[in-house]
This record gives sequence, C-alpha cells and structure tokens, in this order.
Amino acid sequence: MNEIDELKEELKQAQLAYQMAAQMSQFKAGFLARTSHELRSPLSSMIGLHQLILSDLCESPEEQKEFIAQAYHSALKLMKLIDEIVAVSKTEYGSNSLYLESLELAEIFTEINRLTHLQAANRNLQVELVNPNPQICVFADRSRLIQLIFNLIDSGITLMKRGVIKVSTTEVTIDSVKIEIDFECPATLWQESTPPEPDFQTHDLAEIRALLQEISLSANMKLLMSKTLLETMGGSLELKEINHSNGSEPSSRIILTCKRAV
Repeated sequence: MNEIDELKEELKQAQLAYQMAAQMSQFKAGFLARTSHELRSPLSSMIGLHQLILSDLCESPEEQKEFIAQAYHSALKLMKLIDEIVAVSKTEYGSNSLYLESLELAEIFTEINRLTHLQAANRNLQVELVNPNPQICVFADRSRLIQLIFNLIDSGITLMKRGVIKVSTTEVTIDSVKIEIDFECPATLWQESTPPEPDFQTHDLAEIRALLQEISLSANMKLLMSKTLLETMGGSLELKEINHSNGSEPSSRIILTCKRAV
C-alpha cells in the first residue's frame, strides 16, 4: 500500500469514526425521538394486522384467531425491546446500578458461544470464538457485558449472508483488554437506519406477517446501545471497516476496549 492509499484509508476510518460520533451525539440528545423511530415500524405492522382483522379479510375464523395470537406475541416482543431500551437509558443515567466485578474473559466467551452458536448455524453462519488466556480478567458487569456482546453478534447474524463471525482478544495491557469482533459485511450496514414502513393499503398479509416475525431493533441502534453500556463500565467501542487486498467486499470490525482487572 503506497502513501496515497494509506492516506485514503486513514480518511475513510476518520469519516467512519466521525459518523459514529455524530450518531452517538444524536442518540444521546434525542433518545426519545430515536426510540420512537425504532418502534414506529413494528407498531405500524401490528396496527396494520389489526386493521385487516377488523376489515374481515381473514379467510376463516381459524386464520383470524391465528393472526390475533401472532399480534399478541408480537406485542410481547415489542415490550421486551422497550424494556431493553429503558434499561440502557437508566444505566447510563445511574437509575440502574452496575455490579462491577472481576470476570474471567474465557468464561464470558463460553457463555457467548452457548447463546449464539445455534442461532448462527440456523442461518448457515459460524461464530468462532478464540479462547483467551484463562488468566485474563476484565472489570465489568457480567450480565451487561454478555448482553452487549450478544447484541452485536446477533446483529451481525442478521446483516451477514454467509461467512464467519470471529471473536478474539487482540491486545492486553496493564489497564485494558481489547476484544475484536470481525464480521464479513461492510461497516456501512451498521450505519443504516430502520427499514421503511410497509404500505398496508395493499393488504399484503404475507408482508405484514413477515415483518411481525422479525420485530427487532436495528443494528445501528444495538451498536449505539452497546457503546453506551460499555462506556458506563469505563470502556469504549469502535467500528472500523477493513479493506482487503484481493478486491473482495470490505468487512467490518468492532473493537471493544474493557477495563482490565488485576
């Protein structure tokens, strides 16, 4: 890589960092507005389904009952998403206390593998965790750390069409431990907002049902929430785009810097 290419790469990474910083600023300044934006699409899907039920467009009472049950379970999923958002907000502003303790990183990786390997396999993907030295410990809240790493991998599984998600420990200093999560998808996908709301005037039951099945927060929202959680524990999160010399599609890397426990 010549000097011009190096400068271009540095500029791209700087632009990515700036975009994430700007999004983080907007996220904190307009938390309510951002949350409303995230929840608008699934709420609209649920309302659309109810409108179709009330319009007697179901083919049978059994189908109507099925749709009502689906709407109910979707409402429960939506409530869970709201709880996640509120929990992050309360943690950031001190309403929810953190239980910071020394944690063996190897044990955290084992739990992450348990939570994600089947989910990845169902999408023909693989989560590869490189077990760290058993003596490496981080200072964090166990449930929050597992939650944020899981959310990032969960988003990666949604964004990727194929490949491997690799989780490894790359740099250990006296004060910190870096965890890198590599995804075979461009970093730009992490910047995309929620999908547009469906048009219920078409009365497309299949589309509405599919949307209700996939109620979740956007990858960008999960990224910003994970960054918020990690910062409350004294760490940091960085998103990078990785270019490859063979000309293949760029990949993305999320670097988590955690406080090291000694």
